[in-house]
Amino acid sequence: MNQTDIVIVGGGIVGHVLAAGLLHHTRFSVTVIDANPAPAKHADNQRHPGFDARVIALARRTVAALNTMGIDTREARSEPIKTIQVSEHGATGLCHLSAAQFRLASFGEVTALSRLGRLLSEHNQQAGLHYLSCQTVVQAQQHQQHVSLTLTNGQTLTPKLLVLADGGRSTLAGQLNIERQQQPYEQVALVCNVIMSKPHNYCAYERFTPDGPLAFLPFNSGENDTGCGFSVVWTVAADKADYLQSLDKTGFTRALQRAFGFRHGSIRRIGKRASYPLALETAGSITSHRVALAGNAAQTLHPIAGQGFNLGLRDTLGLVNALAEAADPGAFTTLRAYSRAREHDRKDTIWLTDALVRGFSNRHGPLKIARNAGLIALDNSRMMQQAFVQRTTGFGPEM
Repeated sequence: MNQTDIVIVGGGIVGHVLAAGLLHHTRFSVTVIDANPAPAKHADNQRHPGFDARVIALARRTVAALNTMGIDTREARSEPIKTIQVSEHGATGLCHLSAAQFRLASFGEVTALSRLGRLLSEHNQQAGLHYLSCQTVVQAQQHQQHVSLTLTNGQTLTPKLLVLADGGRSTLAGQLNIERQQQPYEQVALVCNVIMSKPHNYCAYERFTPDGPLAFLPFNSGENDTGCGFSVVWTVAADKADYLQSLDKTGFTRALQRAFGFRHGSIRRIGKRASYPLALETAGSITSHRVALAGNAAQTLHPIAGQGFNLGLRDTLGLVNALAEAADPGAFTTLRAYSRAREHDRKDTIWLTDALVRGFSNRHGPLKIARNAGLIALDNSRMMQQAFVQRTTGFGPEM
């Protein structure tokens, strides 16, 4: 039987960030249990499913938090977002926001999951993280002073706190009778990277098309990057996704160009495509007896506005804060403090994301007029812009 203070189940991005925060800000011993092989040393050899081909937008607060842990996101070749343009296809409404307007260097950064994963893995390894790869928890039992975990290799761990960071399909959550609600959107996110004929100039685009929201994020495409790379997230109905995925590269490029327009020139090159079904999934509670949830294990959101991943990382920061001064990491008062501290941010972000999905997926004429008016109002209202920036950077009230 091995003793460790905290066990994190899940070796993806949330698990690694949480481990880094705990090692940096607390004195607790930490063990990560990962069902997959440990992340490869070099990004080109990444095979960990948690660090796949996806690209993520890190909010300014997320970047700042990683920096305090000694993690420099620039080492992951992150690209800053200095301007944001929001528009709707076939409408005149357009909102243009500049970080400089708010005396910010950027709204956030965009990087590849594989690069950030490698950086975090190396950082945690140097910090002495105990990492058990290719292992799963086959049995979990909650006791008064600890949780008893039995692994596939027969090893037993008795942490004072168990953290589930194993994603939206957490099997352990079911074992521990943690309820989870699912609400499918009947939509699919198509993702790929493209090279345009014009440089991105650090501008991110969110364009609402008849088929669904389309995001173009400035992205450093590699060692020979020309400053013209974008990461694309195109949300469409499931049947439309099947059609688009059936197209060859030329056909898909034409469809994407039509949806985005020619404001940034033409698409010169397009990378490998991937797709992900979308749903809103939420846990009934993010804590149980000596158990806490973080990231997609707590909630899985639609990618519109890029809030889901950063909300998950704010969960990890909230948990680290709750544990920083705790004597017992799994004590009821400690976990209650974590749950209460995260309540408003979680509810507000989940509600806002769901409302955006439903509002901008509706083609009803009056609603389209209202959306257009809303974009015009946002472009002309400093107060609305300030609220928008606080939300997107992660520095809003109670976040």
